[in-house]
Amino acid sequence: MTQDDDQIEKQIDDWMSAGPNNVRLVYILYLVSFVVGITCIVGLVFAYMNRSKAAPWLQTHYTFLIRTFWIGLLMFFVSLVLTIVGIGFVLILAIAVWVIVRCVIGLQKVSRNEPVENPETWMI
Repeated sequence: MTQDDDQIEKQIDDWMSAGPNNVRLVYILYLVSFVVGITCIVGLVFAYMNRSKAAPWLQTHYTFLIRTFWIGLLMFFVSLVLTIVGIGFVLILAIAVWVIVRCVIGLQKVSRNEPVENPETWMI
């Protein structure tokens, strides 16, 4: 293995192991899921795998991400049921905005090395 291969492997490990880069990756995967769809599940798996290994301030981000996925999924299914009444389409857009805002706020906080103050909140 050459030195370049070692550096590439180290960079990949940095993105996959528990740390700020992995948290950023999960936030980005959530945002990309609006286009690709399945990437949010990959992000959820990363969050579950790395939450217990991370520093306490990063654990708040992983908890925030996990709850964003599950609350968003719950609200999406409620909105699908409410499409029968007609209000569901508006609620689906509101959920999309909610997820985007939570991801942007999380990205800003992880860039400043700050924890999420209340990672278990349903709000933003």
